[in-house]
Amino acid sequence: MTRIILLISFLFLFGRFVYSAIGAWYHHQDKVEAQQSSQSLDNTNR
Repeated sequence: MTRIILLISFLFLFGRFVYSAIGAWYHHQDKVEAQQSSQSLDNTNR
C-alpha cells in the first residue's frame, strides 16, 4: 500500500515538474522574442 502511495506521489511530482518546465520554456521564448524585436527597433531608429 505504501508503495502505491509513493508511486502516485512521484507521478504527481514528475507531472508538475514537466508542466512547469514546459511553461518556463514558453515564457523564456517569449522573453527572447520580445528582446530581439526591441533590439531590431532600436537598430532601425539609429
